[in-house]
Amino acid sequence: MMAYLDNSATTPLCEAAVRAMTEAMACFGNPSSLHEVGQRSAALLKQSREALGAALGERYLRDGQLIFTGSGTEATALALQGTAMAKERREARTVLTTDSEHPSVENNLRVLEKQGFRIVRVPTRGGALDMDAVRANCNRDLFMVTMMLVNNETGARYPVEEVFAAARRGNPDCICHCDAVQGFLKLPMTAKSLGADLITLSAHKIHGPKGVGALYIAPHILTKRAIVPFLQGGGQEFGLRSGTENLIGIAGFAAAAAQGKATVSADVARMAALSARLIEGLSGSEIGLNLPEKRAPHIVNITLPQIKSETMLHYLSGKGISVSSGSACSSHAKSPSSTLLAFGLSAAEADCSLRISLSAQNTEQEVDALLAALRDGCSTLIRIKR
Repeated sequence: MMAYLDNSATTPLCEAAVRAMTEAMACFGNPSSLHEVGQRSAALLKQSREALGAALGERYLRDGQLIFTGSGTEATALALQGTAMAKERREARTVLTTDSEHPSVENNLRVLEKQGFRIVRVPTRGGALDMDAVRANCNRDLFMVTMMLVNNETGARYPVEEVFAAARRGNPDCICHCDAVQGFLKLPMTAKSLGADLITLSAHKIHGPKGVGALYIAPHILTKRAIVPFLQGGGQEFGLRSGTENLIGIAGFAAAAAQGKATVSADVARMAALSARLIEGLSGSEIGLNLPEKRAPHIVNITLPQIKSETMLHYLSGKGISVSSGSACSSHAKSPSSTLLAFGLSAAEADCSLRISLSAQNTEQEVDALLAALRDGCSTLIRIKR
């Protein structure tokens, strides 16, 4: 049996996305062109933007409120670099984040750090955000909060709504950015419910194509001109992201988002049931469960009994089962996962941990096949090691 259980790395294209992309291939004009062929493409771009906005709970978008990018990473870079570069935002110098953010956030923050910004990384031991540390830094010097909704390695669900509210009490002008890549359509949420000024999204995490991301921008950020482009070019995407739009990918993104929005309640319940089946099957075994108290339904992180994750990955792959040792963006890193160290695991435990990430397309049979393979793998690999 083939079992793909690495959906936090990427997801297979859904049928709606495939159909939309196939149809968009006939729409070859440049959306910036004024002739009829170009305007057909512009109409499809507008339609796709509105569909993605609706999936975020925003039925009426003003110009510039939803910017398409080449990836979630680029959307995050625009959010962090673009606001830091806006002149009227330079009085406050503190950026509040967690000690377990995705590299797309952490590496941009290191750039800001070199530019003189003070970066405060709040502890997330056990997957729980230290709210005392959050409140201690909510003051007039707080320029920005950037925080993921769902941790991509542990599945921890951070209380971003509470953090953003505290930040604004400390400084009403604070900008609040949420990396919602792992939470969008995996949890019930809208732009308004998050309370974020900026939201990062990625197509290939929701059964859309790779190479497309988006940044939601709250209207008041646009009004204040509190974000500027960090890539210069022809001024596409309302002047905030230059470069001819990837219309085929955008059409697939919008279709996947529309389908996911229509089925989100059933999908969340489905993933929660599969996750519960997996956890129950592992309970009482020698495999450790790294479960935050508040977590998303689709990610389960486990620690193997003195078996390196890479060794088990190869064993499972030989049986047709795909899981991960952590973030696909840093899978070639030689050091232990900083997220798992922040969670409270030792370096040795982190080196023996696997991430299992589900989608609503997975089945009970696939979960059972994983459980059987893990039992066999632990028995076989420990015996070989000895």
